[in-house]
Amino acid sequence: MRKLAACVGYSPAAIYLYFRNKEALFAGLVEGSFQRLGESLKVLADDPQADPVRRLKHGLRVYVDWGVSHPNDYQMAFLLPSPVSGPYKTHQAFEVLRVMVTACLPAQEGLHERAEMASQAIWAAVHGITSLLIQRPTFRWQTKESVIGQVIDSAVDGAIASASCRQTLGRPNGRAR
Repeated sequence: MRKLAACVGYSPAAIYLYFRNKEALFAGLVEGSFQRLGESLKVLADDPQADPVRRLKHGLRVYVDWGVSHPNDYQMAFLLPSPVSGPYKTHQAFEVLRVMVTACLPAQEGLHERAEMASQAIWAAVHGITSLLIQRPTFRWQTKESVIGQVIDSAVDGAIASASCRQTLGRPNGRAR
């Protein structure tokens, strides 16, 4: 906290007026990063009548582009270990993903569980490419655009197809006992 205070030209006591400890400061920075990501995803509300799969893929592209354009925010939100203990707080950006994935799936038994599984699988893939683009900017990609497109298409098409045909058999992941 002293180093931070020195960098921003405040006394350590002044920082403690706003944050009770460094964990609270870190949590505030993370929350700010998620708010900025959420703001960038608001463009997805512009055309709610669009094809849901195309809209989902566009949203994932917005996510990747935001992460690459705001690497410090992305790292703060997703790549640094959280000093805050307790359960993970789901942020608005994941809820936007979950809603968009749900719109792509047929309304049948187990929709919530299937949408959750597909959302987590898609996020894992898109987070992976975003993280790699940030952490390894000099990697010799075929082209960044083509790799991003391949990851998004593969993740969405595979997860939606799997979740659309999966029958829940008494277990959250859809597998028989």
